[in-house]
Amino acid sequence: MSTPPRVAVLTRPAGRNEALAGRLTDAGWSACMLPALEIHPLDVAAADLPRPADFDMVVFVSGNAGKQYLDQLARVDGQSAWPAEVIAATVGPASAQGLRESAGFGMNTTVLHPGDDAPSHDSEALWDVLCGLSRLPPRVLLVRGTQGRDWLSDRLEAHGVAVTRHAAYQRCPANWDAAQLAVLRHWADSGVSATWLITSGEGADAVRAHLDAAGLASWWERCHFVLTHPSLARRVPSGCHGAASPAMVKICLPNDESIFQAFVAA
Repeated sequence: MSTPPRVAVLTRPAGRNEALAGRLTDAGWSACMLPALEIHPLDVAAADLPRPADFDMVVFVSGNAGKQYLDQLARVDGQSAWPAEVIAATVGPASAQGLRESAGFGMNTTVLHPGDDAPSHDSEALWDVLCGLSRLPPRVLLVRGTQGRDWLSDRLEAHGVAVTRHAAYQRCPANWDAAQLAVLRHWADSGVSATWLITSGEGADAVRAHLDAAGLASWWERCHFVLTHPSLARRVPSGCHGAASPAMVKICLPNDESIFQAFVAA
């Protein structure tokens, strides 16, 4: 009897899956790049765009937040240097590296973030870093999408920080065409339990909605999952379809190496 194929469905936005797909393919997986969400930049009038110079620290909740905000600044003000006295902060090393590689970010810009050895790369881990400062910056700009967790901004405000929230982009469910759905349906009919990469609650909801509409909800219940935050466990099936055992779930950090190792261990 032949061994069922190992199928990885990578749902991060377009442009974020290629390197990981290549590594998984080399390791014997069939990698399907199927973004759950599309990132749409938001236009903002010059008068409504908060400038970094008006704050003591700018927090980016993701790499997308950094890219889209810097693009907004460039469209409105042209390419200009980041104010040297303004701290930048983000939730992990990958997002921090993206900021440092951006035009306008000088070598002397302070970028705070959880380290590679942090137990997680999220708002809670960044809060631990900020608590190590001699004092919290009094004025903070928090750059995010139109939806997201308020945990960090609420925590900052509870400690007396004046927080301005700014949405730099919108995440919308991606459109899956008939050919993409046909591939998923083939795997479902063949009894293949795919392993899905889920990196956000909105992404999980979008995937579920697509599969429900396609009549593949029962297959989703039988699939396995690699999640980049423990909170996402409640957004995927809690048990295997028709069985009492829990669904196979791996939790890992949101970087390619950790995700790859989680798939290999799945």
